[in-house]
Amino acid sequence: MKRAVAATASPDSDEQLAPITAMLSSRLIVLANLLRRGAVLRYKRLAGLSSVEFGLVASLGRRPPMSVARLAEAVGMDKGQISRALSELVARKLVARAVNPRDNREVLVSLTRAGLVAHDAVVAGAQERNQRLLQGMSKEELTHLLTQIGDLTETAAQMLATERDLN
Repeated sequence: MKRAVAATASPDSDEQLAPITAMLSSRLIVLANLLRRGAVLRYKRLAGLSSVEFGLVASLGRRPPMSVARLAEAVGMDKGQISRALSELVARKLVARAVNPRDNREVLVSLTRAGLVAHDAVVAGAQERNQRLLQGMSKEELTHLLTQIGDLTETAAQMLATERDLN
């Protein structure tokens, strides 16, 4: 694994890679996957949360209750998958469900006190991981990197829209 990471880290080693693995998108996917795997392990250790669960806890955060549909939209998952994870979080008393007083067909979800403790552990862990990832970068380098990531994200969103239109 270290070899794969090292190989993708240096433009000088591009000749040793298959053409697709030398591409920026492949390198970003490797980075994202490594960060995700580390986060999953950390949040499991800190708060006992699976990857789906920590995504829900992070999204619910310290906000007013939200509908399951809105939560599913926020995390980009279908309501069925969200409902299963929410049932587990409710059973563990991390999330509370309540009928929306304005529309009794809608269920609202929010974090309980124990859920807020888990949320705060997730946030603190994320902040620590972010600081460690960016250590050694100057403020200017970070600003430049974030600008480039924003530009790449916008271009990727446009590319996705084009692909959707072609399908």
